[in-house]
Amino acid sequence: MMKTILVLFGGCSSEHGVSLQSAHAVLSHLDPGRYRPLPVGLTREGRWLYFPGSPDRLPAGGWQEDPGCVPCTLRLDRGHAALLLLDGSGRALDFDAAFPVFHGKNGEDGTVQGLLELAGIPIVGCGPLASALCMDKDRAHKLASLAGIRVPEGAVFSAGASKEALAEAAERLGWPLFVKPVRAGSSFGVSRVSGPEGLAAAAEAAFRQDSRILLEEAVPGFEVGCAVLGNPGETELLVGAVDEIALSGGFFDFDEKYTLKTSAIYCPARIAPSKAAEIQEAARTVYRALDCRCFARVDFFLTPGGEAVFNEVNTIPGFTAHSRYP
Repeated sequence: MMKTILVLFGGCSSEHGVSLQSAHAVLSHLDPGRYRPLPVGLTREGRWLYFPGSPDRLPAGGWQEDPGCVPCTLRLDRGHAALLLLDGSGRALDFDAAFPVFHGKNGEDGTVQGLLELAGIPIVGCGPLASALCMDKDRAHKLASLAGIRVPEGAVFSAGASKEALAEAAERLGWPLFVKPVRAGSSFGVSRVSGPEGLAAAAEAAFRQDSRILLEEAVPGFEVGCAVLGNPGETELLVGAVDEIALSGGFFDFDEKYTLKTSAIYCPARIAPSKAAEIQEAARTVYRALDCRCFARVDFFLTPGGEAVFNEVNTIPGFTAHSRYP
């Protein structure tokens, strides 16, 4: 039986344009023999618009001026998965499940998932709890550590923290180190700091993204990761080949993630099969510990000594041409 899938994209986060690219890929690759897409985008200002056009008409910069868009909203009473068109027609478009294709805040962080769950709408992807936990680097690391996975040493600070407290934590962690917002995506607000002179500016940049920041040791080695697919307890988790990010310098920031100007991705990673299997098993452990379901990408650092150190989980990984999950 044909199923109608509400595909949600755009949003008011800094990753609006990337979400449009990912949505284009999702809409272009849904099996037309099984699924009928119902595309709905959120503008940068937060307006909900039904987008009945071809995915080829999704421009990366924004699309709210498209004359074919219709203002809409969800029907929130449970048991009636429907999109209400706000064009005066009174029409409602029924659907079977919702596929959020957002990146970053107000979409990947559990907010939209909570709205869908409140309305009783089946969600393609992680639910509210996993989405919120995986967006929070501090809590994700703590739960992964409790599951027996090594995590980087770090220290968390709230807005208003003194320069002295930041400096003391930095000296304890050692240089270089990373300064990150606790809750943000695509490396926004992340800085690699090589010495005390750059700490204040890095903390200020991170605080612009979130009210809490994380000072984290710079783990030596390189980044690896793998795609995970499945629902724990229902099916055996399918884990993709481990990939490897090769950098010419710096770190895998937003620009590199979506342009690969100076970096390269090797899949499978150039590591021993036994080490790849170890990383895949660690990914399964993290996926279960953080209550993930459907799909996610789990990332680690691999040290020169061959130890996998958990970095983060992306509950809505990019689906663009440069993205690692697909």
